Amino acid sequence: MEPGGLNIQQLLEQAQRMQEHLVAAQQELAETEVTGTAGGGLVTATVNGQGEVTGLVIDPKAIDTDDPSDTAETVADLVLAAIRDAGRAAAELQQQKMGPLAEGLGGGLPGMPGMPGLPGM
Repeated sequence: MEPGGLNIQQLLEQAQRMQEHLVAAQQELAETEVTGTAGGGLVTATVNGQGEVTGLVIDPKAIDTDDPSDTAETVADLVLAAIRDAGRAAAELQQQKMGPLAEGLGGGLPGMPGMPGLPGM
């Protein structure tokens, strides 16, 4: 036991476990995909848990061959809306996976005050 009641070895072990949990959560986010839709399912965007777009599907019903200009604008709006919807789903997934880790860091390590200066705390 160190002076002042701190056990440096215990703190290092706890920090290592937190690092391992963080890496595992980040890997899980990279591998998990969520979807967002727009236009009643005419456009579907797929993103991974880190928010990177990994797929986009546009239903042929979204295309009006009689009005290509209007169709292009509409499809562009639907694509953006679907990506935003998928982004919201990814943010929720991130909160589920990373939130508990951030709360654990925010409380500080035993015998130490919280770490409010860290990003996301």
